[in-house]
Amino acid sequence: MNISQLSDARRKPSLALSLTPVAIMLLSLIMIIIFAGSSAISDYSHIVLLVSAIVAVALSAINRTISPERLANGFRRSASQILPAVPLLVLIALISTTWLLSGVVPTLVDYGIKLLNPTFFLVTTCAVCALVSVLTGSSWTTIATIGVAFIGIGKVMGYHEGWIAGAIISGAYFGDKVSPLSDTTVIASSSCGVDLFDHIRFLMLTSVPAMTVALISFLCVGLLGNHAEVGEAAEIVDALHSTFNITPLTLITPLIIGIMIALRIPTLITLSTGSILGIAGIFIFQPDILASIEGTGLHTFYDHLAATARTLWSETALSTGNSSLDSFVSTGGITGMLPTICLVICAMLFGAAMIGTGMLAAIAEAFTRRLKRRGSIVGATVCSGLFLNSCTADQYLSIIIGGNMYRQVYQRYGLQPRILSRTLEDSVSVTSVLIPWNSCGVTQSTVLGVSTLTYLPYCIFNVLSPLITLVLAWTGYKTGVLKPQIQE
Repeated sequence: MNISQLSDARRKPSLALSLTPVAIMLLSLIMIIIFAGSSAISDYSHIVLLVSAIVAVALSAINRTISPERLANGFRRSASQILPAVPLLVLIALISTTWLLSGVVPTLVDYGIKLLNPTFFLVTTCAVCALVSVLTGSSWTTIATIGVAFIGIGKVMGYHEGWIAGAIISGAYFGDKVSPLSDTTVIASSSCGVDLFDHIRFLMLTSVPAMTVALISFLCVGLLGNHAEVGEAAEIVDALHSTFNITPLTLITPLIIGIMIALRIPTLITLSTGSILGIAGIFIFQPDILASIEGTGLHTFYDHLAATARTLWSETALSTGNSSLDSFVSTGGITGMLPTICLVICAMLFGAAMIGTGMLAAIAEAFTRRLKRRGSIVGATVCSGLFLNSCTADQYLSIIIGGNMYRQVYQRYGLQPRILSRTLEDSVSVTSVLIPWNSCGVTQSTVLGVSTLTYLPYCIFNVLSPLITLVLAWTGYKTGVLKPQIQE
């Protein structure tokens, strides 16, 4: 590369050029929703992300603002944050399959129907998911385990799937957000230079009001709604008992996983153990379930091993004699998670292209250049968080990039860094699940079987969190201003 080429490679892309791939991506997704429906996003979004990544690289090459070194660095940054999620996705698929077929989820559904009061189901679901997520530090683990069980129970009780998923996600993301075991909480505090527990305490100013409104809303829906009759629930219970061996012994598996979580065993090990215990539970508690799925007898050890492999890998279906229950007891296996994994990888490539071409940095500079007032700074941080969640399709990258974008701005104008760390959590961590092409939105919609746009209006905690942080910024309540020039 000669001197003139090197000079071209160091040029920064313009804002208009940088926004072009993002505009193409967002416009394409909007057109898909308009003409094919929201459910089609999962079918085409990976293509949109790849095309947008190619456009970013091509435009940068045409304008000579790209270098191989910068592009490779962008790929490394994006891959280091997103690729570790792939094995977790595979394990989540295995847990969802094995915990269903081993009887863990059916047993929880059976007990839930008998013990849970339908009137208080939504508020109980939200509170329990919040508690479990605080203990685990992982909204993904909470949703993939007890969240799946609550979906089945709620449908039996006659609740709309949007309300059920909204209660699960609201509780799980509240717990994840305020848990010291949460990776996003640790990343948000560390990237902004804030003590972890100081960060969590400051989070409570926005999280507690948002969660309180969510719980009250779920309670009101339960009090005002119509729920399944006892006879209908009894039919579901009979169908469960005719298909599965319902026994409290199946709950040994989640009990062991709960102990591992309390001991702070790494997530990868915990989920792997949950998968292994789930496979063992199929043979111990449901010895006839594989033969029912295969539709033929299994006589040798090899037959059982091959049937297990096929069941874990591919989609399965069971006939329970109850049409409303049949869809619940069907499983997707690893193949059901492959589209999600593909989309996560495509999101990684798009994020790498935007970072490696310098386009994301150009957009960030445009966001922060003229910020001077408290309200506008926090407002821009919230907008940037939503934009980054859409642009990088990954909450980890969005938090890290957002922290880098605004850390000096907050220091320059005397705003405490814990305001930045809290705002990033409110605008990135909890909203990632609301974006259909974000890795969180794709994963949770796949796990729960509810499309992102279906549950979005019902995720009250997630929707309110960024709004409340804006209100606090504009009113000046406990903003922690360090210098007198920051005034509204």
